[in-house]
Amino acid sequence: MSKQIYQGQGKLAKLIESHSGRDGTHSTAIPSLFFSRQSTAIGPNYGVYNPSLCIIVQGKKVVSLAQDRYTYSSADYLVASVDLPVTAQVIEASPDAPYLAFKLEFTPSQILAVLGNAEFQADPKKSANRAMFVSPLDSTMLDAVLRLVCLLDNPKDIPVLAPLFKQEILYRVLQGPHGATLGQMAMEGSSTYRIRDAIEHIMHHYKQSFRIEDLADIASMSVSSLHRHFKEVTAMSPIQFQKQLRLQEARHLLLSESTDAADVAFRVGYESPSQFSREYSRMFGFPPREDIKRLKEKNNQKINA
Repeated sequence: MSKQIYQGQGKLAKLIESHSGRDGTHSTAIPSLFFSRQSTAIGPNYGVYNPSLCIIVQGKKVVSLAQDRYTYSSADYLVASVDLPVTAQVIEASPDAPYLAFKLEFTPSQILAVLGNAEFQADPKKSANRAMFVSPLDSTMLDAVLRLVCLLDNPKDIPVLAPLFKQEILYRVLQGPHGATLGQMAMEGSSTYRIRDAIEHIMHHYKQSFRIEDLADIASMSVSSLHRHFKEVTAMSPIQFQKQLRLQEARHLLLSESTDAADVAFRVGYESPSQFSREYSRMFGFPPREDIKRLKEKNNQKINA
């Protein structure tokens, strides 16, 4: 890491601490900008990464997308260009040096606006790539990120300057080694763009069964092309993608409500409680009742610590 980036990360760490101050995920006065802070290594956590840019300012994290693993720290940034169900784990954090991270969410229209104002050689006919990638952080991107975060101390400037700084940050990603992958998700007619339509359908209807032929029609692809491109983008099949969403929602319901596993299984779209229990155990390592008991005990230990 260069001296310039090291110093910039130090400034960014102080800003994030001043606007968070406690463990957890924190929204900010800038729309789509979030900070995370953790004083201990935690996880694994299961959830969906929205299209976003993530920069670790302090600490280290591992994100798993199906069988793919992405390890990144303060020398890198991670981008998810479509909605992706992932497993994430902070692996380096302490009370003296807490994990600190910056997350900036974006939309396809915001990417398209940047593409329209700059000369990018993005080919919509190019084959789809994995929708998650890690790239080295450079000083030009870090400078733009710092200017964006500094607006939190000058809130009257946010409405005018935040959109401009956000465009600059997206421009830097598009100029990076994986910029074409991000550009594809916003270019109508590209394989990634059409797979994004299929992903959005599953995201909104994950509780319902679907025919793969209908999903292929939504993506304007043949069934074989849908399978191939979907796996290239997400590292999993459409059915596996749906299963991850169902199981993540089931775990959330079991943690937040006083209900039994069979009821939750039906609510997230399973017809067989026994199949639900098997697949839940495979994903989370424990049967539903045991897993929830274990998680609640951990939460109580944190509260009483």
